[in-house]
Amino acid sequence: MSRIGVMVCGHGSRSQAAVDEFAVVAERLRPVFPDWPVEYGYLEFANPVLRDGLDRLREAGCDHILAVPGMLFAAMHAKNDIPSVLNTYAAQHGIKIQYGRELGVDPKMVAAAGERVREAVDRANAELGEVPLSDTCLVVIGRGASDPDANSNVAKITRLLWEGMGFGWAETGYSGVTFPLVEPCLERAARLGFRRIVVFPYFLFTGILIDRIYGFTDQVARAHPYLQFVKAGYLNDHPQVIATFAERVTEILEGQNAMNCAMCKYRAQVLGFEAEVGMPQESHHHHVEGQGASAPGSNVEDCTLCDTFCTGACRLAMEDAGQGHHHGHHHVHSHGHGHHRHDHDHPHDHTHDHDHDHDHAHGDDGHDHHHPPYPHAKHPLGPESVRKYLKGVKG
Repeated sequence: MSRIGVMVCGHGSRSQAAVDEFAVVAERLRPVFPDWPVEYGYLEFANPVLRDGLDRLREAGCDHILAVPGMLFAAMHAKNDIPSVLNTYAAQHGIKIQYGRELGVDPKMVAAAGERVREAVDRANAELGEVPLSDTCLVVIGRGASDPDANSNVAKITRLLWEGMGFGWAETGYSGVTFPLVEPCLERAARLGFRRIVVFPYFLFTGILIDRIYGFTDQVARAHPYLQFVKAGYLNDHPQVIATFAERVTEILEGQNAMNCAMCKYRAQVLGFEAEVGMPQESHHHHVEGQGASAPGSNVEDCTLCDTFCTGACRLAMEDAGQGHHHGHHHVHSHGHGHHRHDHDHPHDHTHDHDHDHDHAHGDDGHDHHHPPYPHAKHPLGPESVRKYLKGVKG
């Protein structure tokens, strides 16, 4: 008889606090599945890497692994990078790995988000005085991705919270990649005429991006001292988040783990991203795998561009230096993989027209991994809005 194990696949972070908080998820899931070993691993930076967690499950006698992405929405990491690693591992060791779906837009997740926002509002009312929700603007900040489907889900969370709780207005911003970023989003919200602005990071865990969100909130608040800016907490290990993770695991065996791919840019010609249909799906994280939370960029003290928090200005500096957003590195590997349908059994209720399965090897001569260029990289409310921080280079 096969033995089932559970694998929670995280992105990884250069923040040790974020790594520690993610590990709590696996710990909280273990009592939920007392008969199944539960492990975790990270795609980049942090340890243990995904292979290490899979190794521990295999050493525990597991030959059937239920793997779930520890991510809010399905963008490149959940759709490409993690499945690629799982495919490679399953083929190398002859085990069965079934891959579940992201947490997504789920009533339990919305309930958890609502509780975090309500906690912030109650705290502000107690400390600063009552302000009706009708005179409060909610600003939800998501991760931001080059995938418009994932970005639109953040906007949907915003609307569900706005309408469900009765805020006077709501805006959606992002911490990186897309637009509007935190600062321009908050600046515009400040001009709407509301007495209070509640800033809610729709994130699972802490890290550099949470610091960025709170840092820009403080900056905009200083520019508008007549307004109340209230910082809500992120989701963390809220009981409803743990319940959603558990559901994502069990639904794999029930055959209900289909990602919603109707607007997937790799499957459908999404407006502005038509050229990415059918692109090969592979992991781009070999060069930063397992570097640890002390990897370059983990400490703002080491940065020549930022003072108290990471603004993201370094990406612009890299572009100006002609490095662009790609990864040059040397490694050797060979694996087969497909998008959403895998030889090691990644059951979805549909098949994509661009499924593929091939082996490829990268030799010692090295190569560059290029992400498709984001079509709105120069949008004035996106990463370009951080350009002002390039002016005060230290050192």
